[in-house]
Order: sequence, then structure tokens, then C-alpha cells
Amino acid sequence: MAISLSSSILNLKTKRQSPLYLALPNRHRFNSLTSQFSPPSRNNNADFQKVLPKKCSADFGALRPRGSWWNLRSIESPKSSPAKPVTVWIALNRMWSLIGDDKWIIFLALSALIIAAVSEISMPRILTASIFSANGGESSAFFRSSRMLILLLLISGICSGLRSGCFAMANTILVKRLRQSLFASLVFQDISFFDMETVGSLTSRLGADCQRFSHVIGNDIHLIIRNVIQGTGALINLLTLSWPLTLPTLMICFVLAILFSFYGQYQKRAAKLMQEFNACANNVAEETLSLMRTVRVYGTEGEELARYKQWLDELAFVSIRESTAYGFWSMSFLTLYRSTQVLAVLLGGMCIMNSHVSPEQLTKYILYCEWLIYATWRVVDNSSSLLQSIGACEKVFQLMDLLPSDQFLSKGVKLQRLMGNIQFVNVVFHYPSRTTVPILDHLNLSVQANEVVAIVGLSGSGKSTFMNLLLRLYEPVNGQIYIDGLPIKELDIKWLREMIGFVGQDPHLFNMDIKSNIKYGCPRDVKEEDIEWAAKQAYAHEFISSLPHGYQTIVDDDLLSGGQKQRIAIARAILRDPAILVLDEATSALDAERGSSCTEK
Repeated sequence: MAISLSSSILNLKTKRQSPLYLALPNRHRFNSLTSQFSPPSRNNNADFQKVLPKKCSADFGALRPRGSWWNLRSIESPKSSPAKPVTVWIALNRMWSLIGDDKWIIFLALSALIIAAVSEISMPRILTASIFSANGGESSAFFRSSRMLILLLLISGICSGLRSGCFAMANTILVKRLRQSLFASLVFQDISFFDMETVGSLTSRLGADCQRFSHVIGNDIHLIIRNVIQGTGALINLLTLSWPLTLPTLMICFVLAILFSFYGQYQKRAAKLMQEFNACANNVAEETLSLMRTVRVYGTEGEELARYKQWLDELAFVSIRESTAYGFWSMSFLTLYRSTQVLAVLLGGMCIMNSHVSPEQLTKYILYCEWLIYATWRVVDNSSSLLQSIGACEKVFQLMDLLPSDQFLSKGVKLQRLMGNIQFVNVVFHYPSRTTVPILDHLNLSVQANEVVAIVGLSGSGKSTFMNLLLRLYEPVNGQIYIDGLPIKELDIKWLREMIGFVGQDPHLFNMDIKSNIKYGCPRDVKEEDIEWAAKQAYAHEFISSLPHGYQTIVDDDLLSGGQKQRIAIARAILRDPAILVLDEATSALDAERGSSCTEK
């Protein structure tokens, strides 16, 4: 049974009384996403300079903490559905499950990390002892301390190298499996999902966002653990040396933690927005570059540049505020960090003058005080990076958690032989993205086996929808579709699509050789002779053989004409030997003679 699609002026909403001829409308989607991918409007939606603080019309009060200049909620992208907030523990749990059977790499890396951290934190005490023993002329104590330093140096170097290598290996595994899991989630979604998401946004999630998440294990986590261990060791040594001197240092660390709690949350929100705006900018760039011929013909280079610049302005708006917040955070940290050094010298000097501590103890105190503050800074800084990475990946986790289409969750019926009887009974349909626009209204249509049916209609009258419903790319809102007397929902979806051949008026070929394109999706093993036979039936063998590499030629958009692409697509459909064949103006790019011959075959 064959169904051919072409343009004409017959309404599809009537019952079939004679063979119909169905056409898919010829439509281009250029600039159709302009409104969907326009940045959220703001009063200061202007040039880049207007996002700078000195150009902002707000007064000084707007720049104070929690002032209006820092507000990011007003520019949250309205097009994106709110993602469930991801905590650090949720992210670590997802990461742990993705590592899978390779957890031994993490355990080995953590073991090496602990040994290296303990070795390094032991060095200041032994280093100080060796210096003062040399100063006191105690040669045996000096050489004993020197040998210990050399041993600790070797242990630290070996374990640090092992730690870095194992975490880098785990990072590679994590990114690979994260992208694989995300891609697996995407390819099993309903087609309606791709009506509301764009290719540029999704590829940005697969690329930049997944790579950003790699910082969690490749950089942030192991540095946080390392510095927590070393900071704890430094604190223990400080308390052992003099707990009164340690209190000011602990107070400074506490103040740093409070400041970071505010900055970290702000940075996480900013990172999420920057990833959103970056994905939208990438989508505009991808759409424009892929349709460059259309852009050039209509002379809309300036409009596309303006569209791209709008998203860059939004990205800069957030980035500048995040950078300014980071500047305030760095200023606060460095001020407190230097104050710790000054306090250590002043308080320690007073203790020496009062004979409360010895010069050797003060030297150890200053070294461990320096180490504690440095470890605190590294923990806070890497925690900031960790929050930024997790904030950027909330959308990735949201996409990974999407349930697959119901079509893939259960196995349906596989008929021993598909006859090809098709019935549409009171079918009502509208697209999920346009619920107020009815496409089919109580459609009744019957096609018998071995019958050639043509359906015609005005552009946009629902001809393409008929094909989409037959292939179960969408489900009817009401009504039923039957194939050989069985509801189409009860049939196994993969088996059904293997039984249907489809050729579109603008077929898309994959970036692989012609032979692979012809046998793409064929449910049976085919030989070279079968591929050539199908190509001959589609009048494609002659031009394929004339190419430099024949059937091994890699398909490129600039290599083949529209008619040649259609003939390859027709050959692909013929090779499947389908029980139901749907032609969507499949010969529109061919000359009249060859188009007629292909249709007859």
C-alpha cells in the first residue's frame, strides 16, 4: 500500500470517497524561533556599556548588599522550565552512580590524597625543628630531621602524582557517562519535546554543561578534601602550640565562612543564568550559520547579528555582576588573610616577650597559621567553583530525569504479516506546542491493503500531521487509528516503523558514506548487490557511480543536489521493502520523466 503526498486544494477533514493525494506543505523555519529565543525584556535592554556599574542609573543604594543592581531574578529566562534545585549531595550521589564499577579509582585516589596531605602538613613542624637544631649546633637532630623531610617529600610527590592521575581518569569516565546518559535520555523523548527545545540549546547541554560538571571531580572535590585534611592538621598543631593564639585565627576563618555563604549562593544562581544565556546564544549562532544561504539571499546579516548580540548583552549583564561580587569576596579574603599574618606576629611577639612561647614555637605557629588560612581559602574557593559547576548543571540533571516516551516503555504486538489496512476514526489532534490551534477535527479515513491513495489539501491543512500520526510521532488527542483492525497503540512501535517506508520532499542525509545512508535503519542484513539494486530502482546508481569514491563517498550538503538527495532517500525506502510506503512529494526535486518513473516503481 502506498500513500503519496502532494500539494493541492482539497480539505482533509472529509471522509475518503475516492483516492486522495496528500501533500506536506513546503515551509522553512528560518527565524521562526526569533520570538522564542529573544532575551527577556528589561528597561535597560540596550548596549553593552549600559550593564556596567558606572553607566547604571541606580544610585549608590542600589550597589549595597541586596541592592537592586545585584538582582538576577528579574532576568531569569522565561522560556526555560524551572529546574529542580540541585544540592551538593544530590550532585555527588549522581556522580557516584555514574562512576559505576570504576569506584576503585576514586578509592585509590582518596587514599593517595590522604597520605600526601598528611605528609605535607607534617613538614612545617619538622622543618622548624631542623632549622632550630642547626642553629643550636645539634647535628644529630638536624640530620634526623633532614632525613625525615626527604622521606616526606618523596611520599608526598609520589602520592600527589597518583592522586592527580586517578582523579583525571575518573573525571574522563564521568564526563563520558554523563554525556552518554544525557544523550540516551534525549533520544527517547517524544517528538513534542523537540518542538519546544532547540538543537543549539541541547547540544550546548551535551557539550559545555557536561564539561563544566567535570570540574566537580576533576578539580573541586579532591582539592576540597585535601585542604580540609591539611586545614584540620594545621588547626590541631595550632591548638597544641597555643590555644589562646589560635582563637583569633579561628574567628577570622569563621568570618570568611559567613561571607562565602552569601557569595556562594549568588555565584550559583549567576552560573545557572550564564549557562542558560550561553546556550541561547549558541542556538542563534547555529541556526544562523546553518541557514547562511537564506540569510545572504535576504540580506538579514544585520538582524542576525543583533539577535546574537542581545544574548551576549544578557550574558555580560550577569557576568559583570558575578565578577564584581567575586572582586568584593577577594578583597574581603585578602584583607582578613593579611590581618592573620599581622596578628600572628604581634600577638606572638608579645607572648615571646612574656616568655609564654619560645621562638621555635612561634615559628611553627606562624607557618601553621599561614597553612590554615591558605587551606580555608582553597576550601572556600573550590566550594565556590563547586557551587558554580552544580548550578550550571541543574538543567542537565533535569533533562536526564525526563521519563522516556511511553512508546519505548512497553512491548507491543508484532503481527506475523502486516497487510496494510489503515483506518482513522474520529481523530482529533492539535500539536502540544499549539494547543489552541486544531489541526484535525474528527478525521475519518480508510485505506485498504494494496491500494494507492493520494491525499491533497491546502498548505497547513493537516497533511503532514496525517503522516506524523501514522508513524506515531504524535498521539491523537481523541479518536483511534487502526492498522489491520488493531489499535495502533497496541502494536510494537519499533516493528511498526520497520514496516513503514517514508520519503520526504526535503530528505536529510547523515554525514556518512552513501552506502550507509541507503541502508540506514534497514531491519535486515543487506549485501552490496541489494544496495545497488535499490539505487538503480531510484535512478540513483548512475550519479553515485560517477562520484570519485562511488558508494563510499561521504555525504556533504554542498556535494549533492536536492534531487540527488531525494533519490538516495527513495533508495533507502525501497531497500526496506515496506508494507506501507508514504511519499511526501518525494519527487518534487526530480525532473518530470524521472519523477514519474520513480512514482510508478
